[in-house]
Order: sequence, then structure tokens, then C-alpha cells
Amino acid sequence: MESNKTRYEKGLRTVKEMVPNETFQMMQKMQEVDPDFWNMIISFGFGDVYARNGLSLAQREIVTLTTLITQGAFDQLEVHIRAALNVGLTQAEIKEIIIQCAAYTGFPKATQAMQIAGKIFSE
Repeated sequence: MESNKTRYEKGLRTVKEMVPNETFQMMQKMQEVDPDFWNMIISFGFGDVYARNGLSLAQREIVTLTTLITQGAFDQLEVHIRAALNVGLTQAEIKEIIIQCAAYTGFPKATQAMQIAGKIFSE
């Protein structure tokens, strides 16, 4: 079993590989709100889950985008669209993920997701 420090360090490496620096700095504000929760996000979310073998970061982002759209978790969706682009998904692939979700989650959630994607793509 890895130590918490090792998990945290692996998580930091993974998240920094996934998201642009500006996005990481925005995410890091959570550390000011609650350092323990920040540690959980980095150690578990990125150190234990995203850093696993078996799926590429791009494949993991496909799953993440889909689940965030399904939940209507649009604040997190913005972070993960940026991460998806950063790990190699194309704008066309992200649009297709959103379109696919429309059939299962409904047009309101897919429309919101497409608007967020459009904003990011235009930057």
C-alpha cells in the first residue's frame, strides 16, 4: 500500500499532466477552503484513480465528461473539457460525446454542455 505522501505526489503529477496551469491554479483554491478535502481530491481522485493503468487519460476523460453531463455537474465539466483537450481529445470528439449524451440525458443537459464546450473552444 502506498503512503499518503506517495499517493499525493502521484496525484499532483497526474493532475498537472491533465490540466493547463491556469486551470490547476483555479482548482488549487480548494486547498484554501479545506486542505484535507484538497488532499483527498489529489491523493484519491488523481493519485489512485486517474493514475491507474488500464485506461489512458483521454479514455478516462471520455468517461468523466459523460458522467458529469449526466449529473448536470457543469462547473466540473468546464475543468474536464479543458483536461480532455489537454490529454488529446479533439473538439470534434468532445462534441460527439455531448451529442451521444443527449440521447440518454436529454437535450437540456446536452445543450448546457455544448454551450460550455463552445465557450472553451472559442478561447
